[in-house]
Amino acid sequence: MKKIVVINGLIAAVIIAGVSSLFLWSAGSDSAHSQSEWLGYLIMVVGLSFVFVAIKQHRDKNLGGVIDFVQGFKVGLLVTLIAALFYVVSWEFYYQNLGDGYIEAYQQSHLEQMAERGASDIEIATVTKEMDEFALLYDKLYFRAVITLLEILPVGLIITLLSAFVLKTKTNRVR
Repeated sequence: MKKIVVINGLIAAVIIAGVSSLFLWSAGSDSAHSQSEWLGYLIMVVGLSFVFVAIKQHRDKNLGGVIDFVQGFKVGLLVTLIAALFYVVSWEFYYQNLGDGYIEAYQQSHLEQMAERGASDIEIATVTKEMDEFALLYDKLYFRAVITLLEILPVGLIITLLSAFVLKTKTNRVR
């Protein structure tokens, strides 16, 4: 099981961190945050599809084609955690080395979208204050790491739950 989990976790991590980093590097400050968000989640789903692969491989290679939901969930969760760890580390590397001005560009993009939708000056001022407070917190490594982890972990958990449910098989009990 360990080999299957590690290999599929690393494949998922390379897809997610690699493609995301390539996108961020190529788009630079020109990336529209509203469009890059859905692309980021799409990349996560593609990479985390290896949760399904890992559960199926473990079931077929190690368990004789029989796996219950809990066993499948454990395999999927481990693959998700490996991918999530690499995602957080790769984001931190990007943020420290190439992400200068990222949070400011994100704030500006969000405020521009609000103005385009016709938000009032009071609404924009309120959101600006909230975003400034968030930016202060985002400067702290531990906060940034938790926020980054919370981006990928729910996606991985949903894929893990679905994969474990779809791939579970009934045990062959002799009575």
